[in-house]
Parts: sequence; structure tokens; C-alpha cells
Amino acid sequence: MEREMVDETTDRPECFGHLDTVFPMGEEGFRTTPPDCMKCPLATPCIRAAMRTPNGLKQEEERVDRAYECGMIGTLERWSRKKLIRQEIEEQIKKAKSTR
Repeated sequence: MEREMVDETTDRPECFGHLDTVFPMGEEGFRTTPPDCMKCPLATPCIRAAMRTPNGLKQEEERVDRAYECGMIGTLERWSRKKLIRQEIEEQIKKAKSTR
């Protein structure tokens, strides 16, 4: 399946970057992308944008915690990743406040 190249000036749909719309929690507790979203030429940048929002970053933090609990990463790596995620969340919140 070929995807057309999309430039930054392309109009984005209203759902662009909305985590619960483009990457909702499935019945089994895993996030999945709806089939309609996968048909959109903006699917990849949209999901990436959704995962960079504060709610998306909190999901990433939970993923890090699960990896730690399973023994896939150690204490230092968990601390480091969570610190970076929290810093990015704080930056997103500050950015949102400054644009109001």
C-alpha cells in the first residue's frame, strides 16, 4: 500500500492528535488504531502527535513501569526514562499555558 507524501501545510482533520480518537484503548486493555484512521494519509504523524500530548506521555510512562515490573529494564533506566517523560509533560503544559 503506497502512502502519498504529506507536507506540513496540509489541512489536518479535527481529530488530528487526539489520543482517544486516533489511538483508543481496546477491549483487551491495549491501544489500537481504528481502521478508518489507518486509511488517512496523516495516520503516522497524527498518532505521533497524540503520543506527544501529556496524556500520551502518561501512557508512555505506564509502559515504562510495565517494562520495569517485568524485569525488561532496570531501576536506573526506569528512573531516567520517567524523568525525561515528566520533563516533556511539564514542557507541554507550560507551552499550552503560554499560548492561551
